[in-house]
Amino acid sequence: MTFPQNTKNRVGRFYADYGKRAFDLAISVPLLIVLFPLFLLISLLIKLGSEGPVFFTQERIGKEGKVFKLYKFRTMIKDAHSKGPSVTSRGDKRITPLGKLLRRYKLDELPQLLNVVMGEMSLVGPRPEVKKYVDAFQDDYSSILKVRPGITDYAALRYRSEEGILAGYDNPEQAYTEVVLPEKITLYKKYIREMGVMADVQILFMTLREVIKC
Repeated sequence: MTFPQNTKNRVGRFYADYGKRAFDLAISVPLLIVLFPLFLLISLLIKLGSEGPVFFTQERIGKEGKVFKLYKFRTMIKDAHSKGPSVTSRGDKRITPLGKLLRRYKLDELPQLLNVVMGEMSLVGPRPEVKKYVDAFQDDYSSILKVRPGITDYAALRYRSEEGILAGYDNPEQAYTEVVLPEKITLYKKYIREMGVMADVQILFMTLREVIKC
């Protein structure tokens, strides 16, 4: 059975406005409770492994251009942002031994569940960027920023090994701006067009499968 396009649009808008938030909370809150022991273990290993805080925080641009602090487990040496480029590639010496493991299995992303609970992010959605990249692609982000950013999406799956891809370029930061980010933006827009509960469930299962394959 097929539905008229205007009906699909209404369903999509209802999910974006109401259902998506309920979907996020229904999954993220139980996950935080279940994963709390893992959070403690990772936090302890980070403190024992290198100097610096447990969490890495960075200002990102969220829905409607609102600035928020994104949380990750720290995977790099203290003050890494002042000791190299803003993007990382495979072999970056700023990444700690534990950080390599956390990044491989995407465990460093787990604290973003806190961002989801606080309403700053969604489980699925375009990845949030720093201001300088949003400013560089203002026209594209005028539509992308109409939805909450997410932990995973089509672009996150496509660039699951982004660090390895960037390692193939002499200038990883330039490659990110000129090659990687434009393709990510295309995939962000694809997700926004297809956004719905089935798309979100499918992307979450695809993400879990990719993590298990590592």
